[in-house]
Amino acid sequence: MVQVDDLQQRVHGLRLADDVLAGGDLIRPALRELRSAVKLYRESSHSGEVGRQLLCQIGELAQIAGWIASDAGQHSEAERIYRIGLSAATQAEAHTLAGNIAGSLAYQLSNTGRESEGLTLAQAALHDAGADAPPKARALYLDRVAWAHTKAGGVENGQAAIRALGEAGQALSEDAEGIESPAYLYWVDAGELRVMESRVYTEIHRPLRAVPLLREVLSGYDATHTRELALYLSWLAVALADGGEPEESAVVAERVISLGADTPSERVADRVRVILRRLQDYADVPEVAALLAEHSAP
Repeated sequence: MVQVDDLQQRVHGLRLADDVLAGGDLIRPALRELRSAVKLYRESSHSGEVGRQLLCQIGELAQIAGWIASDAGQHSEAERIYRIGLSAATQAEAHTLAGNIAGSLAYQLSNTGRESEGLTLAQAALHDAGADAPPKARALYLDRVAWAHTKAGGVENGQAAIRALGEAGQALSEDAEGIESPAYLYWVDAGELRVMESRVYTEIHRPLRAVPLLREVLSGYDATHTRELALYLSWLAVALADGGEPEESAVVAERVISLGADTPSERVADRVRVILRRLQDYADVPEVAALLAEHSAP
């Protein structure tokens, strides 16, 4: 069916656009594409297999559209979109896709004050996928579980997060064995796992582990991916502050703020607020004082 092929290309195009553009730039076209896809499924005549393919594309589109809405700070809208995608993927019996969507929603819940729900959903996505899930998918599910444990807080959750990271690395190593993973997981690689590892170590206040990992990741990072660059630098700024390097943290923070000024991403804006609050502890350091004087910390 021509419409399925066209839709698949548009979904992938939107996903690639999200690599270099922020949620505020993409939310309107993302929602327009999702409405169009749902309308196509509901109003066209198609065979059972074509219908299943359309449902899969709706699921994929909902995952990226939900991610975009979340990045734009529209969390209620993002949750609604994710649940549309989860319903479509479940109806199509696309279990790997359903796990990806559930994990994306779990990530949002963990980041927006619903840590217990986020952890429960991330663990369910991993459990429901089973041991036969493609390697990259299993690595991603475990990454989400690690982050959910991290945001839940506490020593036991921190230890569980580190274990999940190790399991994610092991799962990804199986990708080299020729087991095919879905094309939409093209971005899941060893570098992404190092990013999550560094973020976890930052959140559990182990800067001696976090800072070297973040420096390694950032040393060769694609500068065209502005939002991700700003986000990763934000964790470096916090880790440096935790490690007793407020002067360098202030330098990195200034770069995050500069990148964020041209990036309509609520995630970046929130990270800027986190950095500024963290640096309040060093307000008597001249470099930090200058930064705080220019950028008020809510």
